[in-house]
Amino acid sequence: MLAPERRQKIIDLIHQDKRVLVSDLSKMFDVTEETIRRDLEKLEKEGILSRTYGGAVLNRHTNEDLPYTTRNTINMDMKREIALKAMDLINDGDTLMVDPSSTSFEFMKTLNNKNNLTVITNSINILHEFASSALNIISTGGSLRSRSLSLVGPTAHDTVQKYNVDTAVIGCKGLSLDKGISDSNEPECELKKYMLSHADRIILLADHTKFDKTAFVKLADLDQIDYLITDRKPSAEWLELLGRKNIEVVY
Repeated sequence: MLAPERRQKIIDLIHQDKRVLVSDLSKMFDVTEETIRRDLEKLEKEGILSRTYGGAVLNRHTNEDLPYTTRNTINMDMKREIALKAMDLINDGDTLMVDPSSTSFEFMKTLNNKNNLTVITNSINILHEFASSALNIISTGGSLRSRSLSLVGPTAHDTVQKYNVDTAVIGCKGLSLDKGISDSNEPECELKKYMLSHADRIILLADHTKFDKTAFVKLADLDQIDYLITDRKPSAEWLELLGRKNIEVVY
């Protein structure tokens, strides 16, 4: 197994179990403990985990803002599953606003069979990857946030406020029963708020790891969204609350 593949599996494991042990990983991948320590050191530098004596734990800071290249490798199967479910809510001729989250990027990959779509986005990754597609893509412009490959700031705000769209598709970092929807950085969060206010309906893409978590910045109240798309059935408490708020849950 190549080192990048092994580190990806370590990322998946630590997001699943919240902690890993060097000895267990060494046996699992049939490599030396020193090799595993080097893997963990690299992942720590990327902000994914914090090393501990004998292993590592998942970073759980409320202001955790991982680089896009790191986020784009985490829980990929779940993100693709969510993206395919979201695709069914999009019709030919729709106008969309799409944020720079990694799940939204997976959602964009599902739109090949849709016709005459217009997408307004502040995602550098979307602008680059779909430059030759049949989609009509409008860039928000703005100041580059290299860590997340996004455009933010007053220029981006002004662009978003010029348009009214059918649907906004966004991701988040946390979902809380009492604190609502939250994200990890303020510049992107502020732009997402403009997207929400200029869309007829809101689709939130959030895998099960986002539930019962609170990130650094409040993005929206739960009752502002129309659809919540996730990868597994939420708890009874969550389903009851979402039902009361007339949010359609797709899982």
